[in-house]
Amino acid sequence: MKPFNTYIEEGVHDPGIFKAFFTAGGPGSGKSYVATQGGMGGRKRGKMRMSPFGLKIVDSDPMFEKLLKQAGLETTAKDIYSKRGQAIRDVAKGLIGKRQAGWVEGRLGLLIDGTGKDYKKIQTLRTDLNSIGYDTYMLFVNTSLDVALQRNEMRSRKLDSTEVEKMWKAVQRNMGKFQLLFGRQNFILIDNNSASEDVFDKLFVQIKTLVDEPVTSKAALAWIRSQLPQPT
Repeated sequence: MKPFNTYIEEGVHDPGIFKAFFTAGGPGSGKSYVATQGGMGGRKRGKMRMSPFGLKIVDSDPMFEKLLKQAGLETTAKDIYSKRGQAIRDVAKGLIGKRQAGWVEGRLGLLIDGTGKDYKKIQTLRTDLNSIGYDTYMLFVNTSLDVALQRNEMRSRKLDSTEVEKMWKAVQRNMGKFQLLFGRQNFILIDNNSASEDVFDKLFVQIKTLVDEPVTSKAALAWIRSQLPQPT
């Protein structure tokens, strides 16, 4: 059996520690594929659902769908946008928010799966993570509006077409802002309009490279030192 101190040392050197990746993209862009597919973990019930490269996935959608089903509702626009459906969404977000807080407390790596329609929310969270030593990145998965609408019709959890267009436009308006916020080196743009092209292979290599980069911020290094056994 390994000594307790060994487990502590392994914990602060886990892959992905102090790394946070934000995803952005409209409905049907394929951004959630980044977190669930592409050789980023072990298989579970036929799908890739393990955390990629040691990153914890922050995504309330699976919990939302589970709670909808438990409440006897469907993943249709009618049920999703009903008063009861939106109340269930708030519950799902609250539960995932608690998990996220615990992961951040442990400075674990994060993949924050979102649409990117709320610029201010991402800006605030990025600032908070940077302040405690995280390196932050954005993975922006882009499609045309036509492709977004077509893929929405193929999804099990369909949204109203007007809502898809509204969200797509909001995300597009924020693209330039995100490029400035994260900087050229930390903003990765993926064009995912072609159904025949796997655009994510190179992306996974990029993520792996970024995760493997050593932690350099003073706040992160100080926290790591505080977690290691002190010499006696």
